[in-house]
Amino acid sequence: MRREVATLGGGCFWCVEAVFELAEGVISVESGYTGGSVPNPTYKQVCDGTTGHAEVCRVTFDPSVISFADVLQIFFAAHDPTTLNRQGNDVGTQYRSAIYTHSKEQEAISRDYIRQLTESGTWSDPIVTEITPAPTFYKAEDYHQNYYEQNGSQPYCAFVVRPKVEKFKKQFKDRLRSDAR
Repeated sequence: MRREVATLGGGCFWCVEAVFELAEGVISVESGYTGGSVPNPTYKQVCDGTTGHAEVCRVTFDPSVISFADVLQIFFAAHDPTTLNRQGNDVGTQYRSAIYTHSKEQEAISRDYIRQLTESGTWSDPIVTEITPAPTFYKAEDYHQNYYEQNGSQPYCAFVVRPKVEKFKKQFKDRLRSDAR
């Protein structure tokens, strides 16, 4: 099985993780931090906004099942790429919209996809998603992994994560893992 990695920041990593865990062809999703200056940051440090890191998900996928372009389509449907350093009530640079690329090809596909979205008028406001080469990824603490699956009734999950999961299931029925249908 071939493997490719996408590192994506779309606000709270619990939301991004919950959506990608349902996608056919995704091998694994790890919540973590990247793009800052502090080695091995903690959740508290990242939430305080003192490290420069973004909350991200490292999505490992089989490109023979789901392409990087398909990954981007899901990513842009799962968050608002027009709000600078914010997703809903989550505010700060740690919640920025970002694509951390692992190859020149990923960079080109990302830039082309944003151009297509802009030209199509999908959003009325400009897309502010940053595209930069992937720096070091730091895996988040264990309690952040599979967070929605383990904490679905928690208020943040019920009111913020669940609607994104339901939207994904409805919008991407054809891309759901068979055990998620």
